[in-house]
Amino acid sequence: MLLYSNGAPGAARETVIEALLLGTGTSVGVPFIGCDCAVCTSGDPRNQRLRSSVLLRDEGTSLLVDCGPDFRAQALRYHIAHLDAVLLTHEHADHVLGLDDLRLLILHSKEPIPIYGAPPTLDRVREIYAYAFDGLDTGSFKPRFHLEALADLEAPVTLAGVDILPIPVEHGATTVVGLRVGDFAYIPDCKRIPEASLAKLRDLDTLVIDGLRRKAHRTHFNVEEALAAIAEIGPRQAWLTHLTHDLDATTDDETLPGNVRLAYDGLILPVGR
Repeated sequence: MLLYSNGAPGAARETVIEALLLGTGTSVGVPFIGCDCAVCTSGDPRNQRLRSSVLLRDEGTSLLVDCGPDFRAQALRYHIAHLDAVLLTHEHADHVLGLDDLRLLILHSKEPIPIYGAPPTLDRVREIYAYAFDGLDTGSFKPRFHLEALADLEAPVTLAGVDILPIPVEHGATTVVGLRVGDFAYIPDCKRIPEASLAKLRDLDTLVIDGLRRKAHRTHFNVEEALAAIAEIGPRQAWLTHLTHDLDATTDDETLPGNVRLAYDGLILPVGR
């Protein structure tokens, strides 16, 4: 189990897990294909953003939150050789289209990987990956998933040994399952946080939250909306994620409040529990 100290010298040490941000980009990633803007051509590695995902891990547990089309690259970059489970926040392509790349992990473990999500999300997984559930022997190795529905999005749940408090939020017409683990919360796609969910976000140490771009968007917080939500929630530290090429990690941190920064791929945050 990984450890860190969250107090003055001599303070008691807490058992924690890590939150490793595997990707912090919007649905098309950054750089954008065909774009030569300053961010897309930047030499700052923080401006190179794979699709949004986070790995919660300690020495004995690896829980993946979302598995988008960049998962293979993320697994290779961060040496992911084992997963205990996957939590899907919702069914959009940039959050589920990497599930086929779990095949090698399944082959090594000899066991299906549990996939958790709201019922509509798992229904979509069954549609996209119908070949994984049809029972037909085609001679090729198919992914083996064990789908587990989160029927009550208000109820705490333990996934792969990690105690999760689901935080349902609105992403246009889609319900996204954000999550809280101890004093850490992750809200990747969001346009509105219901009052009941806001109440679950009090007394946070760290918040990672959607802050797509500066211009308004129909289904995502822009920076102004994200900052308003952060001010209402009041975490010690907040990180904006699901970022487009509108936000430059080299310069834009200076324009944000002191406790808010742009997240970047590879950022590791401690998670007290």
